[in-house]
Amino acid sequence: QVELVESGGGSVQAGGSLRLSCAASRFQASFNSMAWFRQVPGKEREGVACIDFTGRITYGDRALGRFTISKDNAKNTLYLQMNSLRPEDTGMYYCSADTFCWPEKYWGQGTQVTVSS
Repeated sequence: QVELVESGGGSVQAGGSLRLSCAASRFQASFNSMAWFRQVPGKEREGVACIDFTGRITYGDRALGRFTISKDNAKNTLYLQMNSLRPEDTGMYYCSADTFCWPEKYWGQGTQVTVSS
């Protein structure tokens, strides 16, 4: 069974930075696509950034110019560097994985990001 475990969330002030990590088990990150999604209560899940098995990256509007997705295939770990955080970035961030972007087959438990003004 594939397991994805996120970490790195927390509370920061606007303008601050966070780095999220997603460690994958029983899954070959190098041969698959992985992504970050954001969700807040009462709203649909939003794609933040995705990196596919070729290394091609797609960003959602929220991430453009502020967030950077990366993947360390040797460590089977996905990252999301988030800079210039805004209060509207607050939410639960989930890691996902499957063959193609935007993957929705496997999910982590989420990590909470809270940005205060």
